[in-house]
Amino acid sequence: MLAGKRVLLIIGGGIAAFKSLDLIRRLRERGATVVPVLTRAGEEFVTPLSASALAAQKVYRDLFDLTDEAEMGHIELSRDADLVVVAPATADLMGKMAAGLANDLASTLLMATDKRVLIAPAMNVRMWEHPATQRNIDTLKGDGVLFVGPNEGNMACGEFGPGRMAEPLEIVAAVQAAIADGPMKGKHVLVTSGPTHEPIDPVRYIANRSSGAQGTAIARALAALGADVTFVTGPADVARPEGVRVIEVQTAREMLEAVQGALPADAAVFAAAVADWRVENASGSKIKKDGKGSLPKLEFAENPDILATVSRMKKGRPALVVGFAAETDDVVENASAKRKRKGCDWIVANDVSPETGIMGGDENAVVVISDDGADVWPRMGKDQVAGRLAAAIAKALG
Repeated sequence: MLAGKRVLLIIGGGIAAFKSLDLIRRLRERGATVVPVLTRAGEEFVTPLSASALAAQKVYRDLFDLTDEAEMGHIELSRDADLVVVAPATADLMGKMAAGLANDLASTLLMATDKRVLIAPAMNVRMWEHPATQRNIDTLKGDGVLFVGPNEGNMACGEFGPGRMAEPLEIVAAVQAAIADGPMKGKHVLVTSGPTHEPIDPVRYIANRSSGAQGTAIARALAALGADVTFVTGPADVARPEGVRVIEVQTAREMLEAVQGALPADAAVFAAAVADWRVENASGSKIKKDGKGSLPKLEFAENPDILATVSRMKKGRPALVVGFAAETDDVVENASAKRKRKGCDWIVANDVSPETGIMGGDENAVVVISDDGADVWPRMGKDQVAGRLAAAIAKALG
């Protein structure tokens, strides 16, 4: 997905720098060439040897290195890339960028480049919220600098809030979106993901083991191809994809309403594991044990069929509707029957038997069923499945 692309990666000095090593690996997995630049502060957290080994490239460190200047001067280095990425982007680096300072290799490269710049901020929550940092953010955005993150969470310093560097896969998605040639540019794709939670009472609900990882990966992959993605998600465990419109829902009925509100779309991918049933007589108060061992009487009602509803639309139906089928037995047969019953164009089927480890895991093994038959894909990472599916959608939409 990034084959032939060259990324200049500037690694700032912060504890989040350890994630930059995984970022190098993830970018190279997708075919990118990564040229690392280490700041002096960055070397306190990441060694030049580790960055060089993972990138399989020379690491650049010193503005006044005569050998580096002779072989590839900082001007050429700054312009030889398709994208400049700063991860982590510390408060100091962001301040230098906003002020136009150029007193070391990293800041000089950022001043000299004629390519787009993407930064992944990482700092203490108080530093992130400081008025000076907020002013710098406004300046950098005004200069056209792209941002990914920061996320909210626990800090290495023990505090909680915004300031955590985006995860490597989030940064990869942002990189892809920034430099993609855009076969999906101008296309609107709707993606659903995650489980739904159907309440029994205010503290209990019916759900399933879906993590939302596959739907999230699909949204990232489509956005990386230039698509305008609307991402409707239930309460999933994974971080939401960057660069897409996110709509959070809880129940199946809320998801249907959000889907209908997001249409029209050129394509719709229904990867969510929607609960088939809901509790019709859900209690407004917590259900208590009566001490007699009797069970509460729950009355169930069938949830709306989101995939079938959209597939059967007579007006405004997406040109391509893709459903998912999580099966434990007779995967192809059951999924093929579901495709006909629902009226969708493709069904992405997988075996979610407990022994496969797929439900909630990092890998998937799918069969894509269409009018052309059943296309069996090998087991691979969910990001790879997403990339392959996104490419197939792009080809189908022309």
